[in-house]
Amino acid sequence: MKKFLTVLLVLVMLMGLVNMASAKVNLIMWTKEGEDALDWNKSLVEEFMKANPEVNIELVHKINVEVLREDFLTASLAGAPPDLLWTVNDHAGPFVAADVIEPVDNLFDLGIFVESALAAVELEGKYWGVPISNGNHLMLLFNKKLIAEAPKDTDELFVKGKELTKEGKYALVWNQTEPFWLVPWLGGFKGKVFAEDGVTPTLNTPEMVATLKFLHEMKFDAKIIPPECDYDAADTLFKEGKAAMIINGDWSLSGYIAALGNDLGVARIPKVSATGEWPKPYTSGVYFMLTKGISGDKLKAAQDFIAFVSSKEKQLEMVKLLNRLPAVKAALEDPLIAEDPILKGSSDQMVVGTPMPTVLEMRCNWDSMKPEMLAVLADTKSPEDAAKDMQTSAESCIKSLE
Repeated sequence: MKKFLTVLLVLVMLMGLVNMASAKVNLIMWTKEGEDALDWNKSLVEEFMKANPEVNIELVHKINVEVLREDFLTASLAGAPPDLLWTVNDHAGPFVAADVIEPVDNLFDLGIFVESALAAVELEGKYWGVPISNGNHLMLLFNKKLIAEAPKDTDELFVKGKELTKEGKYALVWNQTEPFWLVPWLGGFKGKVFAEDGVTPTLNTPEMVATLKFLHEMKFDAKIIPPECDYDAADTLFKEGKAAMIINGDWSLSGYIAALGNDLGVARIPKVSATGEWPKPYTSGVYFMLTKGISGDKLKAAQDFIAFVSSKEKQLEMVKLLNRLPAVKAALEDPLIAEDPILKGSSDQMVVGTPMPTVLEMRCNWDSMKPEMLAVLADTKSPEDAAKDMQTSAESCIKSLE
């Protein structure tokens, strides 16, 4: 009898352990990050799980933001989405339209975050993401060995650019294949992609024509940029010292610091001489988004993990590791940023940027701007015709959304 009771007690204990194991909260988080940022993702997950053994987080890496967007919409439609996303703000538009994410207004204390970071995920009077980093903006980076100081305006850019462009080397490189690099200059020419209602395209404007003419002049008249150049080509030319300057985002800072060290300089994109305006790159950042319907223990675990990443300690850790500006006010005000010339330069550019639109109509604008910008840079279409065709295409695309 005693032996039987002992066996029974052991079985009860084992069943208790099984129940405890089955009670563990499992979260699946998809991330768009790569390289150093992905390593930081992994370390955050490991540290959090060590401190919270009742939670298991499965981190799934998606190769880029477009794959994450497409896969998340597909998984949501199939009823098998992840619980949490680590992604970019412009996914808010399509995800809200598809009703596959939760608003976060009542789930977090959003008062701790920088207003511009929150503005980039505001739709329909609600916030749809919790900011991780602030910025994600383009800026001018330069090699001090090739140019001591950044040009202050576009007149100076062209003058110095002509001096620097010779013998297979270029003054400036940037991704000529994506309209994300057109937008800052459009802002510098006092243009916007939407009317005041935030959804009506304003692409066929004198400001857009002036912007396209400027890019055409940069390539074909001043000849200070390569004849052809995508993202990887620009990145390689700058790292190899074959380009004095590059327009790229804050995500690239770590790689350029590794390549150039103290020779890396960061500044605003040169002021547009014709208008006296600074170029206005889109600002956003990286965000947590919660899948539609998350609740109970999973929601609590997700809230705890987000709070962990949003702590000042972890925000400053991100600054040190990735050179990204924090989204939490307390971290942004830390001397670590003010006293670092690279971060200070990035912050200086960010303050003249403008929040990236998150509405679904923005996808139509992107898709309409790209082929027309390419045509102008290929010298196969005039800026005037390109602007007209941008507008027609965007309007047609938006009509199809109705």
